[in-house]
Amino acid sequence: MRNTTDSATRQPPVRRLPLSGVLRVNRPSDIWFKPATSVAVAATLVLVPLLITGRSQLAMYVMSGAFCALYGHHLPYAARVRASVWVVIGMTAGMAVALICASLVHSVIALIAIASVIAGLQKAVCDATRIGPPGHVILVFVVSGTLFAPQELSEVPFHTALTFGAGVVGALVTLAPALVRREGPERRATARALEASAGYLLSPDGPGRRRARHTAAAAVQGAWQSLLATGKRTPVRRALEHLVLQGETALIGPPGASDPGRLRAWARQVRGRGPLPGVPMPADTGEELLGIDAEREGRREQGRKRLVRALPRPGSPLLPIAVRCAVGCAAAGYAGLALGVGHPYWAVVSASAIYQANVTLTWHRVLQRLVGNVCGVAVFAAVVPLARTSVVVLAILCVFFSFCNEMLISRNYWLGSVSVTPMALLVTEFANVRPTAELITDRVLDTLAGVVVGMVVAVLITNRRTGGRMEQALTAAERATDTAERVLAASTSSAAELATARRRLTASLVVLRDAADTAAGEWWQRALPEERLMRTEQRAHRTLAAAVRRQGLAEDRHLFEEYEA
Repeated sequence: MRNTTDSATRQPPVRRLPLSGVLRVNRPSDIWFKPATSVAVAATLVLVPLLITGRSQLAMYVMSGAFCALYGHHLPYAARVRASVWVVIGMTAGMAVALICASLVHSVIALIAIASVIAGLQKAVCDATRIGPPGHVILVFVVSGTLFAPQELSEVPFHTALTFGAGVVGALVTLAPALVRREGPERRATARALEASAGYLLSPDGPGRRRARHTAAAAVQGAWQSLLATGKRTPVRRALEHLVLQGETALIGPPGASDPGRLRAWARQVRGRGPLPGVPMPADTGEELLGIDAEREGRREQGRKRLVRALPRPGSPLLPIAVRCAVGCAAAGYAGLALGVGHPYWAVVSASAIYQANVTLTWHRVLQRLVGNVCGVAVFAAVVPLARTSVVVLAILCVFFSFCNEMLISRNYWLGSVSVTPMALLVTEFANVRPTAELITDRVLDTLAGVVVGMVVAVLITNRRTGGRMEQALTAAERATDTAERVLAASTSSAAELATARRRLTASLVVLRDAADTAAGEWWQRALPEERLMRTEQRAHRTLAAAVRRQGLAEDRHLFEEYEA
C-alpha cells in the first residue's frame, strides 16, 4: 500500500543560476540536414517566382509560409501530414490576424499588447500540442513582424493567400522524402533508442548513469510513440518493433542480458538504407505485438483528450507559462519603445524566445539569445553591403542563412541565433531599406530589452504548478505500477496485456522524470516529495524488471530472418 503522507523535501526558494556549459557547442542533431534542406528548398521555390516577376517586396509573406517546412521532421509521415496541415493553418491564421490588426490599428502601444496576447496563445498551443522545434518562436516572429509593418486592408486577402500558398509548398517539401523512404522517421527513432540504451549500459555508476537511464527511457518511449503513430504495419515496421523491444530489454532486463556493442551495430544498420538486422526473438513477442494495434486505435482519441486537458485554462500547468510569455512580451515591447525603438517587434520576439519550462532553463536561453543576437548583428553588418548590390544576392543570402540556422541551432541555440538574426534583418530589406546603423541599433536595444525584461518577468511570475504537475505524475506512475503488478499477478493475463501495461509504465516514468527535473529548476517552488519520488521510481523499475522476466524478453530464443528495407 502506498504511503503518500511522507514529509516533503524543502527546496530553496531561489536557486543558483549556472553559467558553466551554457554556451558549450554540442554534437549536431542526427537530422539537422532535414529541416535545413527543407527550409532552403521551400524558400527558394517561393522566392524565385517573385524575383522573376519583379515583386520581391512581397518576400515577407512567402517566406513566412516557407517556414512551415521547419516543422514535423521528427514525426513519422502519417502523423507529419496532420501536423503540417495544422502548422499551415496556424501560420496562415496568424498572418491574417496580424495583417488585419496592422491595417486597422495604428497605435504602437496597442500593437504591442496585441502581439503579446497572440504570443502567449501561440506558446500555449505549441506546448500543448508538443509540435516540437522551432515551436512558437517562428509563429511569434511572423506575427510580430507583420503587425509592425505598414498594411492596407484591401491587400489582406492577397497577402494571406501568398502565405497560405507558400505554406503548402513548405509542407509538401517536408513530406517529399516519404516518396523514397517512407519508414525513415521510424528507423531513426529506433536507432536513437538502441544507441541510448547502449550508452546507458556503458555509463559508470552515479548521477551520470541515472541521467543516461532517463535519456534511454525517453528514447525508447519516443520510438514506441513513433511506431504507434504510423499507418499500416509493414514488415519493416514490425521488425523495428522487435528492435525497440531489444533496446527496452537493455534498460530493464537483468545485468549482462544485452550487449552494448551489438545494440550500436544494430543502430548503424537501422540508420542505413539496407535490410534491417536480424534480432533475437523475444519470447511471446508475436502475442505481445498484437497489443500494438489496439494501442494505435485508441491513441488518437487519447491524444485529443490530453490536448484539451493541457490547453491553458484554470488549473492547467501551461497557464502560468502562457501568462509569463504574454506579460514578458508586453513588458519587453514597452521597454523597447521607451528606449526609442519605433517598432519594437524584435523585443517581443526576443522575450517570447527565452521562455522555457522553468526559470533555470529560461536563464540559459537568455544568455544564448543575447550572445547569438549580438554576434548575428555583427554578421549582418558585414554582409549588408553585399546584399544591397542586387535583389538576387539578397534572396540567396536569405536562403543561405536559413539553412545555416538549422545547421547550427541543434549544436547550441546561440549558434543558430548568429544565423537567424542576419536572415531576419535581410528579409526586411526586400520591402524597405533602412540605414544600417539604425537597424543595428534598434536590434541591439530590442534584444537587450527582450532578454532582460523577459527574465525579470520569468522570476516575478512564479509557476508553482510545476510541483503540482510532479504530484500528478507521481500518482500516474504509481497507478501504472499498480496496474502492471495486477497484470503480473493474474495467471490469465496475456502477453499483449502485459506489454501494454509495461509500455504505459515506461511512459509514466519518462513523464515523471521530466516533471521532476522541471520542478527542480523553478523558483519559489513548494516543497517537493523527493523521498516519494525515489521510492516510486525504484518500485516501478522493479516491476518493469519482473515484467521482463515474466515475458522472457532477455532470452535469445532464435533469430528473425532479415527484413528487406
